[in-house]
This record gives sequence, C-alpha cells and structure tokens, in this order.
Amino acid sequence: MSDFIAQDAAALSPNDRASAAPGLPATSQYVISLLMVGAATLLAFVVDNLIAAPNLTLVFVLPVVVAGTAFGWGPSLTAVIAGVLAFDFFFTVPYFSFRISSPSDIWAAALLLVIAAIVTTVAAQSRRRAIEASCAADRAEALQALAHIVIENRPRAEVVQAAAASLQQIFRAPAVIYLQEAGALRRAAAAGRLEITAADEEAARGALSDRLHTRAGTYPYDKAAFEFWPVATPSGCGCVIGVDFTRAPGERPDKPERFVDVVAAYLAVALAAWPGDAGPGDAGPGKDSRRPGVSSRPNGSPRRP
Repeated sequence: MSDFIAQDAAALSPNDRASAAPGLPATSQYVISLLMVGAATLLAFVVDNLIAAPNLTLVFVLPVVVAGTAFGWGPSLTAVIAGVLAFDFFFTVPYFSFRISSPSDIWAAALLLVIAAIVTTVAAQSRRRAIEASCAADRAEALQALAHIVIENRPRAEVVQAAAASLQQIFRAPAVIYLQEAGALRRAAAAGRLEITAADEEAARGALSDRLHTRAGTYPYDKAAFEFWPVATPSGCGCVIGVDFTRAPGERPDKPERFVDVVAAYLAVALAAWPGDAGPGDAGPGKDSRRPGVSSRPNGSPRRP
C-alpha cells in the first residue's frame, strides 16, 4: 500500500493536479493576479522617487510570488507579463509608451523578466508538490477508511456505501455502485451529485454482461457520462463500479483503474463474505449474524445449510 500511495501523483494528469485542490475559479484567479499587479504599480508610483529603476522592478515580483504560490503557473505567468508591461509603460523613458530608449531601462526590464520567470517557476512547482501531497493523503485516507470497514466485517450495505464514498473522495467526482440481485441490476450505493441517465444504466449493464470496462463517450456508449468497471467476485455476485469524470474538477486521470482496482478488491472481499442479500448486521431470524450462510440449531451448535 505504501508503494501504491507513493506513486499516487503519477496517476494524475497535469490538469487534474492543477485543479485537485479546492479554490477559486480560474477566471477569478487571473483577475486577482492582475489586480495584484495593479496594486504593485500603485506602490511603485509611491516609491518611484526613492529608489532606482532596477530596484523598482522588485516591487513587481511580489504579485508573481503570491500568484505562483496561491494559483499556479497560468496566473503567475500572467502576473509576470502584466508586471513587465506595467513597468515598461509607466516607469521607463519615454513614459506612457512601450518603447524603451535607455539601456539602463532595457536592463531593468530584462532583469524583471528573468527574476519573475525564475520566481514563478519555483512558486508554481512548490504549489504543485503541495497539491500532489494533499491528493495522495486524501486518497490514502479514503482507502484506509474503506479497509477498516471491510476488516471490521460491517454489513454489506455499509461496505458498498463506503466504497462509493471512497471513489468520490479519490476522484472528486460522482460515483455509483450497482449490484445484480434476482436477475436485476439495482443501484446499491452512490456518492456525489449524481445525474444517472438511461445511457449510463445501459453502459453499466454492458460492463457487467461483457465483463469489460466501458469508457464514457465512446462507442457503443457514446452518450454515457459514467465509466464502469465490472467487479469479479468468487461468489459470482454481479457488481459494477461507475465514476463520472465529466463532473470532476479536472480532466480524467491518466490511470483511474489504479484506484478503482483497489476499491474493487475490497468490494470483492465483502461480496464474497456475504453472497446473500443480508450482511452480518442484517441477518434475519434463525441466522447466525456472525457467520453469513450458517444457521443456528436450538442447542446453539452451528449447522451449515
């Protein structure tokens, strides 16, 4: 499990890593970055008569650092470009023009660009590593919680619901689990804001009957939003796991099956232990609630059916 968690970040696409941590919408991040450059420009006007132009460029590094640490590459790069343009337009001769005539001003603008580029790279990488660590911790916590529920031999319904919740926490996307009982496929658990369509249900039935992973948006399930994976169980109980990556904050992970397979393994263990409709905590009259499928004689000695 430790090796699996150590490779967690490798299963995320770059866009998924960038959007994994909750925060402001992308548009707001860019707007705030530009506002910070505006504030730096006002500060530069205040101190313009106190410090030389090369030192004045350091004022425009501040919004780059903040944007890179808080928002990542895109907003930070926007702050770099806006800062260089603001410095060129307001603080180099001729003023209020993007043309630079003084060699010292050219040097100052170039220095600002280089420093800001280095700072934005370091800040953005730091933020990316922090997001990856946070994602790995969240996913490890989700899998650990599911493992504890399975080990504690909780009722089957509780395990299935915990599995759906783990998938939702891992992918930050709606998740659903279907079970086949009495020849019919029913929704056994769900997590997140679901929007199940007839196409999704058809894809779930197809994944179960074909024993193959179905990809959303591809033939013959091009109208389905959920991806489904069948779960193989020794008891033969039909089970399908589904995740709607179209409603996740980032793009589809590169290898979601790495996590789906782990959750599916826990589900297989639970369904193998409780092949019937009742779990350990759901045993009916005359059943031993501690051992599924074992009846109790009047004298207390177990008798297998």
